[in-house]
Order: sequence, then C-alpha cells, then structure tokens
Amino acid sequence: MLCSRLTNANILTMDPDHPVARDLGIWRGRIVGLDEAVTSLPAREVIDLQGATVLPGFIDSHVHLAWTGLKRSTPSVAPCERVEDVLAVVARAVSRNGATGSWVDVMGYDQRALGRHLTAAELDTVSHGRKVFLMHDSGHGCVVNSEVLDLLPAGVPHQDGFLAEGAMAAARRLRLPYGQAELADAVERAARICLTEGVTAVAEAGIGGGLLGHSPVELGAYQLLRDQGRLPLRVQLMAAGDTLRPLGAHPEDGIPRALDLGMRTGFGDDWLSLGALKIYTDGGMMARTAALTAPYAGTDNTGQLQDDPERLTRLIVDGHLAGWQLAVHAIGDRAADLALDALERAQRLRPRPDARHRIEHAGLIRPDQLPRFARLGVSAVVQPAFLHSFGDDYADVMGARRSAWMYRGRGFLDHGVTLVGSSDRPVTDGAPLRAVQFMVERASASGRPIGPGEAITVEEALRAYTVAGAYACRWDASAGSLAPGKRADMVVLGDDPRHVDPSRIAGIEVVATFVDGHEMTDEGKL
Repeated sequence: MLCSRLTNANILTMDPDHPVARDLGIWRGRIVGLDEAVTSLPAREVIDLQGATVLPGFIDSHVHLAWTGLKRSTPSVAPCERVEDVLAVVARAVSRNGATGSWVDVMGYDQRALGRHLTAAELDTVSHGRKVFLMHDSGHGCVVNSEVLDLLPAGVPHQDGFLAEGAMAAARRLRLPYGQAELADAVERAARICLTEGVTAVAEAGIGGGLLGHSPVELGAYQLLRDQGRLPLRVQLMAAGDTLRPLGAHPEDGIPRALDLGMRTGFGDDWLSLGALKIYTDGGMMARTAALTAPYAGTDNTGQLQDDPERLTRLIVDGHLAGWQLAVHAIGDRAADLALDALERAQRLRPRPDARHRIEHAGLIRPDQLPRFARLGVSAVVQPAFLHSFGDDYADVMGARRSAWMYRGRGFLDHGVTLVGSSDRPVTDGAPLRAVQFMVERASASGRPIGPGEAITVEEALRAYTVAGAYACRWDASAGSLAPGKRADMVVLGDDPRHVDPSRIAGIEVVATFVDGHEMTDEGKL
C-alpha cells in the first residue's frame, strides 16, 4: 500500500523519459511510480490537487541560513536613506543594550542609499561606550565606531570606519561568535521561510570561517536541529576554505591540507551533509570590491582579491588534491580568471573528471571566459535576483558593454555550461520564482533591460533550480526530478510557470511544499 498518492495534478517531472504526469505515488518518502504504475494502487491518503502544477522541490544552491535568521532578529537600518535616520536606528539599538563596552549589532547597511559611507565619528555620537558593528548588506563589509577601531591590530585598513573583506573579518575576530543554540534558532527560522517559497533543499555557503562563518560550532548547530527534529529541509554545508589545516600525511595520499578529522565532500546523510569547500577570491559589486580587469565606471577602482593570488591558487589546488568539490567565490572577471587558472592547474596535477567544481556568483564573465568554464566542466552558480534588485546600479557601474556580461544565462547554456540558480539569501529576495521570472525577462525592478541577450526560456530557468541544482550539489541520484526511486520533495504551484505571462511568474502562489512526502508548513509537518 502506498503512503500517499497525488492525483489530478499537472506534474512537471523534469525527467525527459516521462516529462508530464497526472498521478504520483509515494512510499516511505520516495517516489515509487507515476500514472498507470500507481493509479490503481491503494493508498493511505489520496490528495486531489485539482489540476495544480507540481514540480520537484526547488534547490537553492547558495544560501546563508544562519545570517538570514540572525538578520530577521537583529535591528536593521534598511531602508533608511538619510544619515540621521540610520543613526536614529543605531541609537535605539544601543539604548536596548544595557552594558557599556558590549557589542551592538545592526544590519541592513548599504552606502548606496546614503550616497556615501557612514563614518566611525558619526557612529560615535550615538554609541555611548558600546562597540557598534553595522553590517553591510552584501556581507563584504561593515562600519564600526571608534571603540572597535581602537581594538584592531595595527595595519588593518579602513575608510573612516568602513572595513571591507579581510578587515571586516579582523573586527569579527575581536568578539565571541554566536552561540550554538542562537544559531540553531536562526537557521530554523530561515529554513521555514525557504519552505514557504517551495525550496526543499539548500547549500549553506560557508560555515566555520571565511567572511560569513558565524561560529566554530556552526556544524553543531545544524546537528542540534537534526537531532531535535527541527531541521525542516535538506541542507548541504560548505566548509570555509580557511578551516583547512596543513596535514602530515603519506605522500602517496596526496592530501596537503584537510579538516582535522580528514572529512571531505560527501560525508553525511540525506538531510545533513558536507558539500563543497568554499573559497573566496574577491569581494562583491555592492561594496565595489569585486575584482575586475577594468575599473568600475567613472573610477580607477578595480576591486580587490581576498589574498595574494598565489596563496589563493594554492588553496584551490590543495582543496582539489584533497578530494574536495570546490565552490570558488568569484564575482568579478579578474577573480574568475584566477579561479579558472587555479582549477585548470589542479586538474592537470590530478585529473578528476567528475569533480563538479563550481564558481559561485560568476557575476561578470567575459565572452572569452565562457569556453574555459565549459572545457573545465565548471558549473556557474548564479543569483538572478541580484539583477532584479540591484540591476540599475550594477549596470551603471559596469557600463554598457560589460552590463551584458553580468550573471549570464544564455551564454552559459549555449557553451554547454551547467547553469545553477541560487539566491545568496539574505543579500536579496530568495524566492526561486522571482529569479525564474528575471532569467526569462532580464529586467530590473524598474523595468530596465539588463543583458537581454542572456534571457533563457522558462523551462531552462526551472531546470536551473531543480535538475542543475541537484547536479551541482551531487544530489542528482536522489533529487532534482520526480522519477521512481527519487525523494518525494515537491512544490505545488497555483499555476504553470510555462503558461502564464512571464511578468506573472513571481506572483504564482506556492500552494504547498512537500519534503519526504510530507506537506510542510511554517510550523512543521501537517
């Protein structure tokens, strides 16, 4: 007997062998068959979907759940557009924090709304002896007050209190990280938001270190949720590259660096596993730190790499030699050159045809770089919603010629590169349907065309959030399509994205989300 059967549905399986179905049978969290294979079988529960559209659960291949959850419980200065309004929010946050000398976190900072960066001196006027840490929305910078600047090691660069990239990391090291229970609560909050948008599995893009690693016990926080039955969707964890340590191993093992226990990509189970090694090579466009080969328009600024190029290259090569899948953060084209060069060197030293290395963001990719992605078998994990939210600004700072190269779609697909959809939440809107709409329309929130030649079809965009996401996370044997033997992770939509006007895709209702064959709510299983 089946556990349940979905019937009277428009099931888009994403499986070319059986692309559309009406009925789907589930037993113990797995799909056992479609249509006539299950229609006559008895089931404990028959769910009549009355013609609703069913897709494989969306896979968001690059998120920051802990940051998302923390951001929702932390004071924010968004959408303030005046310095005095920002300072008023900070003042209120300070007033709620009792002890002099304590840390006060505030999020939502974006200098573009103000026309310039806030300064430490301005924060000093409202901080009253607290240490203020104002987080940039990109995750690549912060503004701190003089109480924090006075504690930084000599030589840490800053711009009147604005700290970018490694300088921000130096400020974070001055304080204790978040605790395990607080992180677990934050992750659960964020995961339940994902479920409401049809997301059933995510890749957490860097734990334990890097720019956004919030605590050395982040893995423990996820395990706590798993043990307590509070992890409502599937999570793959990327270890930050700086968590690797030099390893005294036999030369024939070929492992120069590893986690202290020697674990690597693939450890874990269907619910919680260790994914790629996350390595940052540059910054971000919002903070103007993405590494470019030509300056941002109207400036002499070409962004910055996170470290000496050879040290970054060695880390990428060592991660490959140690058997990791790599997720290399590279937003600017100069950073992409470094990433591609390093991956090519790594594959020459030890060929691994199915390594499935990824370049995260691939925000500005020149035409000559596209064939290199394809030749190396590297996936492009893009965030289409960035250009919906920030496209006007990004197009201005890139200029007319380069704006057509941003967060590509068609260019990758035409070169045979696996195009993977993701959100980088909470940097911007995390809803997959919003991203699908942008991938088809290529228009910013204001309606401005952004690289219209990079538009793709609805089917191709849905594939980026299902089949391609599963491939990039090495889940393709069990997820990404609705086929017998695969996990019963599904999203039910109020309309078929292929048959509505593209401008309506983002507004399609997410009727239900199923994980392991169970309908999930913001409180748990039904």
